Amino acid sequence: MSPTQGHVDRYAFPLAAEIQQFTKDDKLVLVGFSIGAFVALRTCRYLGGRVGKLHLISAAAPLDGGGFLASMAGQAVFRLARAAPRLFLLLSGWQGLLARFAPHALFKLLFASARGSDAGLAGDVEFQTTLGAILRTCFVGNLRGYVQDIDAYVQPWNRVLTEIQVPVLLWHGAEDNWSPPAMASHLHSALPHCYSVQMMEGQSHYGCLLKAAPLICAISAEP
Repeated sequence: MSPTQGHVDRYAFPLAAEIQQFTKDDKLVLVGFSIGAFVALRTCRYLGGRVGKLHLISAAAPLDGGGFLASMAGQAVFRLARAAPRLFLLLSGWQGLLARFAPHALFKLLFASARGSDAGLAGDVEFQTTLGAILRTCFVGNLRGYVQDIDAYVQPWNRVLTEIQVPVLLWHGAEDNWSPPAMASHLHSALPHCYSVQMMEGQSHYGCLLKAAPLICAISAEP
């Protein structure tokens, strides 16, 4: 295990313990979005049979699971994180400056290649404000955690998928260029108990999240 992957497990384990403490004997429904799917999957390993369902939205699959990088909008960032961690740290610090002093510029940079529904969201003022606050929290308030998570994500972890023994449902945008649809196909084939892939036409990365979230809530509310 690499030091950065050890970082993820160092908070995946206590996160699982805290979930166990506050949910007692209830069956759990977990949701992971984008690279958060990586953390959700690793946390599931410590929850045993407590997880009834794991929903992964716009999930980022392990890079060692296939040739995904070439079709990822953030490929330059991930390549840098993998090949030159110190330069990646400098880039992240620069993004932190943008998030603090020029949030609109950072937003435009991130959405320069937006497709599908994300292209429409890029012009939505409410969405800009909400995501801007999230970016500020990430790059200004928790830069170290962001860097460590990305460092861990770009390391090989495809083998972890075979260890996930919980039911998984995938929700993915057909136009997603942040987490390409090929990632959903790989997760579907590699996860032992992935029994559903909802490929959402016209949706990209964040658009899929906005469409899938209420559907997941409705499913989870069913007896």
